[in-house]
Amino acid sequence: MTTVGIIGAGHIGSTLAQGLVERGYDVVISNSRGPETLSELVADLGPRASAGTAADAAEQGEWVIVTVPLKAIDAIPAAPLSGKVVLDTNNYYWERDGRIPELDEKRTTTSGMLQARLPESTVVKGFNHIQSAEILTDGAPAGTAGRRALATASDSPLGSAFVTALYDEFGFDTVNIGALDESWRVERDQPAYGVRQDADELAVNLARAAR
Repeated sequence: MTTVGIIGAGHIGSTLAQGLVERGYDVVISNSRGPETLSELVADLGPRASAGTAADAAEQGEWVIVTVPLKAIDAIPAAPLSGKVVLDTNNYYWERDGRIPELDEKRTTTSGMLQARLPESTVVKGFNHIQSAEILTDGAPAGTAGRRALATASDSPLGSAFVTALYDEFGFDTVNIGALDESWRVERDQPAYGVRQDADELAVNLARAAR
């Protein structure tokens, strides 16, 4: 069975861990405070889950979710992620992360920053414009009328196809934005951010986005 590394155990990381375990994946989850602080979460998740360091999650995961505050991405271990798909859930909150000129001046994106940090990995945007509580409640079978859609972006077709399949497992349609430099269209303060929408509605809101 596939093992997924999760770097970050906040709302999104913990929820995705639960969803993955429920779908038969094994997970290794980490946070910045140490594996011993995750004992309760791991106990709740059950025998398919274990706690480790960020390096453990990066090394043991066949693919890896990075879901840490943007200000912490320089601590992500690059070497063990080489050659792997890395799913990035991040958004830029300057109140939390501090001002980042490259983002304020629209010269890059949050996922572009992670890709620069991980040049040998396939970074793909996912699960960044949905509330964590809705990840496990809003999914529906493929073909359901009005099925909720989520966006993805990657510089690699492999990355986009990977997240499209993962979204379908969780019950969501996919709208592919394109390359990572277009991923700003689904971040904070854009029309698609945090809104429940089907694929047609999401495509319209992505087109309405403005920098």
